[in-house]
Amino acid sequence: MQSLKSKIILALLKHSHLLRFHLKRVLFDSSIEGIQKLRERTDKASRIFGKLPKEAEIEPISIGNRYAEWMKLPGNVANKTILYFHGGMYLIGSPKSHRQHVIKLVKGAGINALVFDYRLAPEHPFPAALNDALAAYHYLLKEGFTSSNIVFAGDSAGGGLCLATLLALKEEKIPLPAGAVLISPWTDLMLTGESNQINKMKCLSPIGCAEKASALYANGKDKRNPLISPLYGNLKGLPPLYIVAGEHEILLDDSIRFAEKARAADVEVTLRIEEGMCHCYPAFGNLFRESKLALNEICHYIERFLLS
Repeated sequence: MQSLKSKIILALLKHSHLLRFHLKRVLFDSSIEGIQKLRERTDKASRIFGKLPKEAEIEPISIGNRYAEWMKLPGNVANKTILYFHGGMYLIGSPKSHRQHVIKLVKGAGINALVFDYRLAPEHPFPAALNDALAAYHYLLKEGFTSSNIVFAGDSAGGGLCLATLLALKEEKIPLPAGAVLISPWTDLMLTGESNQINKMKCLSPIGCAEKASALYANGKDKRNPLISPLYGNLKGLPPLYIVAGEHEILLDDSIRFAEKARAADVEVTLRIEEGMCHCYPAFGNLFRESKLALNEICHYIERFLLS
């Protein structure tokens, strides 16, 4: 049964437009100006809520002229790492915007993380983000990390990019990481899942964001390309996967259908669907029971993939 605390918090978020004196939720603005404003609001929020533990270390680096950063804690294992793929509809987000999310994994699993700043649409549509992701993985391999000591993790569009990267590496016959943790992954940019309609008014994501973001990212290319929509790929040979999603998000079917197809291809998959939960709900951390349990389970699977 869903906790009362989560019901209250998610209801406040769902109806936050009323606090801004809007009777209806505002439609997603996909103009260049609208996306830029959203990026600015995201950056501002990350500065306000992005305080990290005093002992956390941020180490900036460059990968192929792109910014990336290590997030480390004293005492964490040095020869193992999480490669984190941030979310944001392929339009917004950065390592800085996701620091508060990533530190929860770094602390909970005892594993340092590398977060890379991939190029964003519409200025840089597919395959720019994928190429940056591949460059980040190759960087780790060149730095001496073995594939068995690397775990992928990503949320939303970052989860989809994570899976697309696995498929691209498989095609190139490059050793795959030990496993992947996927938080509400976007696996079908064709938006064919029923949850895209059923959960439209329940989801906290901006109305119309998926339709517009998918078009901007694909930029006229076939959205059924598995490197854009991993759901349509050959999943045989992928490493173990942990997938978590909320009952009330539009991307619910993206997780369920991908998990079903992966299992049919003999991939080890753990799927967690939480009653009443929103998109990427583990990001709430210890704020309510459901997010705390999911976060603990995510950290358990990161450790399990790297220690098995």
